[in-house]
Amino acid sequence: MITMNYPYLTVDPSGVATITGTTTKVVEIALDRIAYHWDADEIQRQHPHLSLPQIYTALAYYYDHQNELDALIAGQVERAAALRKQTENLELRQLLLSKKTLLDAAAYVTHQPSNSGND
Repeated sequence: MITMNYPYLTVDPSGVATITGTTTKVVEIALDRIAYHWDADEIQRQHPHLSLPQIYTALAYYYDHQNELDALIAGQVERAAALRKQTENLELRQLLLSKKTLLDAAAYVTHQPSNSGND
């Protein structure tokens, strides 16, 4: 088996790959590619602190470890959905929606032309 060298990356003991000298994780660059379909030039425009060699190295690392990083991304999406569900407060949502409806109705009434009998 060939061991790949990624000159612009650092992998911490827990296996998280980051671009050396930054806090940017490889998975963040991969998500830019996956979610937004950005090429390396667009990723650099969005992350001007990164060089093209750093970005290409991060993408190479992602594609070399795609199965494990895709599993990590899927796990993060599942955890986010679970947290969203845990923090969902339907009673508060209904209360806020009813208040909004009342405010919208009040705004509508105050902006209607008055009928003062001057017809």
